[in-house]
Amino acid sequence: MTGDRPGAVRRALWWAADYLYAARRQLTVVSLPWTFGRPRPAPAAWAHGSPGLPEVVLLPGVYEHWTFLRPLGDALSAAGHRIVVVHGLGMNRRSIPDTSERLGRLLSARPAPASGRVFVAHSKGGLIAKHLLVTSGAAGAAAVEATTGGDPAEAAASATPETGGPPMGVLGLVAVATPFGGARRARLFVDPSIRAFLPGDETIVMLGRETSINGRIVSVFGPYDAHIPEGSALEGATNVAVPTAGHFRVLGSPKTHAAVLEGIRLLTAG
Repeated sequence: MTGDRPGAVRRALWWAADYLYAARRQLTVVSLPWTFGRPRPAPAAWAHGSPGLPEVVLLPGVYEHWTFLRPLGDALSAAGHRIVVVHGLGMNRRSIPDTSERLGRLLSARPAPASGRVFVAHSKGGLIAKHLLVTSGAAGAAAVEATTGGDPAEAAASATPETGGPPMGVLGLVAVATPFGGARRARLFVDPSIRAFLPGDETIVMLGRETSINGRIVSVFGPYDAHIPEGSALEGATNVAVPTAGHFRVLGSPKTHAAVLEGIRLLTAG
């Protein structure tokens, strides 16, 4: 990103607007149609789309239910993508490696569509997706193909999770407001699920070392994110700055939706 750092008053206004947006989105988990004792169903329209477009796997951030990403999912569905919601994550408080393993098992149980899959994730969801891309061997396979003049997208899609099973068909990741380098402000919290974002955390350090998959990642972020002062730019990835500030509010911006769609097209083009 370029430009001067915004002033304190503007940052405070952005911070307030960000948390107001987050509060409204969190309340949607109790909106109709309400379910009790079983997973909340995704919109029926999300199951349908163009077979020529990749399937989108939505991954929310920490303390976020999949309903938090409803505006983004609706935009991707309207553009013709089939949207998959990962049930069983709760509020996404488990560790990144544990959730990555669970995600790999779930994907291996579903046949990959011929057009492939793309992860679209917010915050911690982006770290979970990158972890799976690394541990499944997609990172190494894509790197080898890139150096030999092959198709890195095809190589990544042929990777299988550590738990076994058929290829996952994942072409890459579009991440929104993801702390790829960690977030130093996590030290202000005692909750282990938040402190896991500290730059020195073992998983954050491991993911930072694994750069071979970065070429299959599109990172989208706004001009100011109070949760990630380090920023979300990732070396070797396609970094896209959008004009909407905030860690949460950026998810609802049509500019972000357009950037995510363009990121999917980029990954699909290989």
